[in-house]
Amino acid sequence: MSAEKRLKALGIELGPVSAPVANYVNAVRAGNLLFLSGKGPRPDANGVRPSGKVGREYTAEQAYQHARTVGLDLLAVMRAELGSLDRVKRVVKLLGMVNAVPDFTDHPKVINGCSDLLVEVLGERGRHARSAVGMGSLPMGIPVEIEAVVEAEPPRAAARKPARKGNARAKKHAVKKRRR
Repeated sequence: MSAEKRLKALGIELGPVSAPVANYVNAVRAGNLLFLSGKGPRPDANGVRPSGKVGREYTAEQAYQHARTVGLDLLAVMRAELGSLDRVKRVVKLLGMVNAVPDFTDHPKVINGCSDLLVEVLGERGRHARSAVGMGSLPMGIPVEIEAVVEAEPPRAAARKPARKGNARAKKHAVKKRRR
């Protein structure tokens, strides 16, 4: 099943891509690799962005849900950059950062919120290498930030125009020119 169809089957709607909060872009493509900037949880319905430390203001389970919502934003960026999630060849790597108290040790469980979502939507193409690390702080006090590297299908080549039929003399001249 295609990733776009799987999204519909799961009842997941991707919202618009969130704007960068500083002087950077959401993604940069280099060849077939798409580098996605770090994303944090979006503001809630009241416009309040989650802020606080995991292990104090948030449980690991709550932070897992925040990481899942970050995964939705990363998927929205992939779709916006590639035109369709079906053009994602593979999620290569995630870097998950957890704003946690010093004695918190369940960073991988938190970032599983994003990893689990990527596998649900992209199947085997969503399995990836990953780092899940604790941070003393994150921008605006957000509890989790995740960035990704994605391999994309190569850009589609422009349609070639069919070769013109020419006279025999023109073809002979072209062959001579190539041999030089």
